[in-house]
Amino acid sequence: MVELYNYIKALHLIFVVTWFAGLFYIPRLFIYHIEANEKPSPEREILTEQLKLMTKRLWFIITWPSAILCTLLALWLLHLIPEWLSQPWMHVKLGFVVLLFAYHFKCHQMFKQLQRDEVRYTSRFMRIWNEVATLVLFAVTFLVVLKNAFNWIYGIVGIVLLAILLMLGIRLYKRIRDKNPNA
Repeated sequence: MVELYNYIKALHLIFVVTWFAGLFYIPRLFIYHIEANEKPSPEREILTEQLKLMTKRLWFIITWPSAILCTLLALWLLHLIPEWLSQPWMHVKLGFVVLLFAYHFKCHQMFKQLQRDEVRYTSRFMRIWNEVATLVLFAVTFLVVLKNAFNWIYGIVGIVLLAILLMLGIRLYKRIRDKNPNA
């Protein structure tokens, strides 16, 4: 049983990593797609068609399968160790997983819009949106490693500080890009 558990856990972690890889990269492709839409013709058409193909492959070949396999393996782990469902840290973790799925479904909606050439967001918004998955990853990783619903004051302060640092990084990058558009 312990050996089976370890194999399932290893596979679960692999699919967590590949799911997050997809969730980190898809908004980046959205940014490129939005910015390509501002280019003159024929560059715009060439870039947007290539970006549509790239996002479609990333989304349906890596991100969605990883999300599904990650979830199925997590359910299997919970079946093997149902006691986890009575622990507060797991309740908080599952709350973040629900948030991650909400983020995933919103990315899917954005994906479908861009596939139809409907640009509804700015590249700046997408740069900020891209950091939501980072915040969830930090929160879930600390919950799983510490197995504690941690002191909420420190947890909230830590997430807020991380969000502030990410926003400052986005602003700094914007300044650098404004000075040097090729950066």
